[in-house]
Amino acid sequence: MANPTVLTADSTTRERETGSDFSELSRRIAEAGLLKRRPVYYTVRFAAVAGALGAGVTAFLALGDSWLQLFVAAALAVVFGQLGLAAHDLAHRQVFSRRRPSEIGGLLTANVLLGMSYGWWMNKHTRHHANPNHEEKDPDVSPDILVWSRRQASRARGLPRFIGKHQAVLFIPLLTLEGLNLSLSSFRALRHPSMKRPVLEGILLVVHFVLYFGPLFAVLSPGKALAFIAVHQGLFGIYLGSVFAPNHKGMPMIEEGMRLDFLRRQVITSRNVQGGLFVDVFMGGLNYQIEHHLFPSMPTPALGKAQALTERYCAELGIPYRQSGLLASHRQALRHLRSVGEPIRQGR
Repeated sequence: MANPTVLTADSTTRERETGSDFSELSRRIAEAGLLKRRPVYYTVRFAAVAGALGAGVTAFLALGDSWLQLFVAAALAVVFGQLGLAAHDLAHRQVFSRRRPSEIGGLLTANVLLGMSYGWWMNKHTRHHANPNHEEKDPDVSPDILVWSRRQASRARGLPRFIGKHQAVLFIPLLTLEGLNLSLSSFRALRHPSMKRPVLEGILLVVHFVLYFGPLFAVLSPGKALAFIAVHQGLFGIYLGSVFAPNHKGMPMIEEGMRLDFLRRQVITSRNVQGGLFVDVFMGGLNYQIEHHLFPSMPTPALGKAQALTERYCAELGIPYRQSGLLASHRQALRHLRSVGEPIRQGR
């Protein structure tokens, strides 16, 4: 199997770093009015998500101690996924231009409703945006449990090395733990010096779990409550992985010392996901990953128009611009995981 694409310093030294290419695209985007706030859109979208959450809670209380609650758990997994996308947009200030309302909305959505630290996730996601698919600087491709490049595979020890042998097969099962992983990582991050409001965030996280576990064990028998948690958290994790994994996994990895300007760094390491209205709603606009990385504060409904402008501009400059369907993007990501794990399977 061919080696996964890795951009090296030698292969990128000819790229321009003046920033003028991105400035021209930015000018075209601004002239098209695509950076303007869309308050009506976000009001309707957030109201719909809030209504779905309210309907889920109402159904849970109405059903009582019944195995039918597993259907409610599955539905709420989708709602939680949409809440995660809402927290993402708030963090990027797509909804509000000012920091304070964005932060309040983010804390309520992430900490209270999802059980995930807003401050910790913002720090992590900001570093990802600055250096997508960078082996040393992007926390989303750090060799925590999975390995994302053959270099990481050759250095892997312990659990990453054990899992890395079959990580393509284990990827989806591991996603079922992602929701719990986000919560555990959030609690661990409260002790990190980078956290600005550890006490507040800690209290809000505790509030979430009181509101989450309290009604579950008050309404359901212990066995049904545990089954509800397994279905809800498992499907929630798979939903998150289905939204975030197709965007960068299997795209070129960046090595330390390479030289790419902002435009090329963001476009070459990202992949858009095609699929029409369903994919737009399912992925909350993150299917336009290239445009989102170039203009993080761009409101979701403007991304489709920005996509046409960006693709055309990249064609003018000869910059590779990748798009694929949702299932195809997952196949590419899984093929990448299998390929980079080859050194471990060969005992190297």
